[in-house]
Amino acid sequence: MIIKNKNEFNPDAVSNDDRKGVKFYPLITSKDGAPNFAMRIFEISPGGYTPKHRHSWEHEVYIISGGGYVLQGGKKIKIEKDNCIFVEPNELHQFQAGEDGISMICVVPNKGQPS
Repeated sequence: MIIKNKNEFNPDAVSNDDRKGVKFYPLITSKDGAPNFAMRIFEISPGGYTPKHRHSWEHEVYIISGGGYVLQGGKKIKIEKDNCIFVEPNELHQFQAGEDGISMICVVPNKGQPS
């Protein structure tokens, strides 16, 4: 068993042409011996966003705090605290933070993830 605390991490802070105000915490990954899934937290500052992208794996997202929008293809859907989101493989998507920012847990398969 491994027990960690989010406060032990120095998050990767990322802003460039396709993303803005994103902090990434790789909580549990294959580096910890997790054979199937990786659990990460993303914190997106107010007005920030993840890249608009698609990939071959599914992921599940839980909104811890804040809110904003998720783009599903060309559709903009409001999301808020306690929402659960299933993103299908190859589905075009992007997360956009609202005025309070957004914090979310994201679970993905280890396959296809950087190790």
